[in-house]
Amino acid sequence: QLVESGGGSVQAGGSLRLSCAPSTSTANYACMGWLRQVPGKEREGIAGIRTGSSTTYYIDSVKGRFTISQDNAKNTLYLQMNSLKPEDTAMYYCAARVAGGYCGTWEGGYHYLGQGTQVTVS
Repeated sequence: QLVESGGGSVQAGGSLRLSCAPSTSTANYACMGWLRQVPGKEREGIAGIRTGSSTTYYIDSVKGRFTISQDNAKNTLYLQMNSLKPEDTAMYYCAARVAGGYCGTWEGGYHYLGQGTQVTVS
């Protein structure tokens, strides 16, 4: 189970930090990431991190503004979002992949998905 928190409403240019707390250790997952979905559009992966090496992956539209990270001591995955734009408005989901191999921003590469947290940028 993946539980997200930290969503909310913010003005353009502002920042938010999303958190994801899995029910088991983040070390049990080879890869974790963040996806987002706007109503009427397909869900897209935006960031991923290999939990073993902390190698990160981003789509171009968030690169330089968003940072994915993990805190193993707190067993938590984060997404720091800066310089938010109205087009970042979406439901954001934490995602995890159990096995090794693929890690990145491909939405289909994840096995588990959280319930989501809404981010609204006006």
